[in-house]
Amino acid sequence: MNFDLIIIGTGPGGYVAAIRASQLGLNVGVVERESLGGICLNWGCIPTKALLKSAQVFDYINHSKDYGITVSGAKANFTDVVKRSRDVANGMSKGVQFLMKKNKITVIEGEGTLARGKKVIVTDSKGKKKEYDAPHIIIATGGRSKALPHIPIDGKSVIGYREAMTLKKLPKKMVVMGAGAIGVEFAYFYNAMGTEVTVVEYMEQGLLPREDKDVSKEITKVLTKAGIKVMSNASVESVTKKGTSVKVKVKSRKDEKISEISCDVVLSATGVTPNTENIGLEALGIKTDRGLIQVDDFYNTNVSGIYAIGDVTPGAALAHVASAEGIICVEKIAGHHPEPLDYNNIPGCTYCNPEVASVGMTEAAAKEAGHEIKVGKFPFSASGKASASGAKEGFVKVIYDAKYGELLGAHMVGANVTEMIAEIVAARKLETTGNEILKAVHPHPTMSEAVMEATAAAYGEVIHL
Repeated sequence: MNFDLIIIGTGPGGYVAAIRASQLGLNVGVVERESLGGICLNWGCIPTKALLKSAQVFDYINHSKDYGITVSGAKANFTDVVKRSRDVANGMSKGVQFLMKKNKITVIEGEGTLARGKKVIVTDSKGKKKEYDAPHIIIATGGRSKALPHIPIDGKSVIGYREAMTLKKLPKKMVVMGAGAIGVEFAYFYNAMGTEVTVVEYMEQGLLPREDKDVSKEITKVLTKAGIKVMSNASVESVTKKGTSVKVKVKSRKDEKISEISCDVVLSATGVTPNTENIGLEALGIKTDRGLIQVDDFYNTNVSGIYAIGDVTPGAALAHVASAEGIICVEKIAGHHPEPLDYNNIPGCTYCNPEVASVGMTEAAAKEAGHEIKVGKFPFSASGKASASGAKEGFVKVIYDAKYGELLGAHMVGANVTEMIAEIVAARKLETTGNEILKAVHPHPTMSEAVMEATAAAYGEVIHL
């Protein structure tokens, strides 16, 4: 078949790029070895949020007395919770199948490998190979759970996120290695379901150590109160199976003291590894650095006609980043003039309860960059909507440049803040100043008022504090 573009991988980078390319008049083929939608739809963003919603509902029921409602005998059926998550994921994958047909995109099932001459060799499940070619090829093969060299993921004693979403029974005790977004989300889920959870984090700051210091401190306090044990500034030295138990040795980086934890399973949540092995990069001489494909502002590799987007490149390993990169890449291929992606305005979200969302500079980063800053913070304990909702934990923190009023960053902990952060992203994109945020009337009562109130606090005009 004569394609204008072949995309290897159909995650949120690949399938979005394919649809946009088709809209622009290109004849597109996509290669997928597993399920349409990639990790995000099948094993990442979507099914994990389904699990987290079940945990939140169970949490609501367990605290129903706080709302004047008595519920007795509520139990979480772990098998049914997992089944619901898988059903949601399967439904979303079928939705992508529909979009492929709607946009006349050819789906090629199998393992794709690059070959010289702008070719892709696809090996199907029976081992049969077929060759396709196109003047433009995008690598969008995504990533997988990163394993520590001395603690490999075996799928039993040590698991990755895939296994964590499909365990046959609820573990009594779990150790989570890594306190980033993936680790914290699973820690919250399993704790809410009734598992005794310990999180071990190498960095000193606590949970979500790459967030603003105030955010990390707050979410650590809230989730510790909920029953999650947090061991920060510590490293997992070894994991050994002893009978029916798993023994985890943890070393404090402060005093090098060794402690041992017994659990049923260890979840490795130490990051993401790009899927760049055995796809033909070496044969074509495509440049990589620590497994990541090197690209320019429009995702060209060093080999003409070969592009890369998403988790296989140095950008943030986030679904919305991959989608944005895919759209920019194909618009450039089609002869349009897209602007490069602003990686300083990418929102990050963690869907524990309360949620965490942020964009732009932390307070520390703004100071290090030499900005004279105005910082405003508004706690949800002072919010009427938060009080009415029974969601008073957390805050909104905003950081402005004192001289020009530039909105440098925002950091939030609280109910539904992953929805609220888009206001800040749009405001930063439009170069909105603090005064403009302050004078933009926010509806009452809403959680979003906290953005206006935090801004007012930064400028010494706060009303409700």
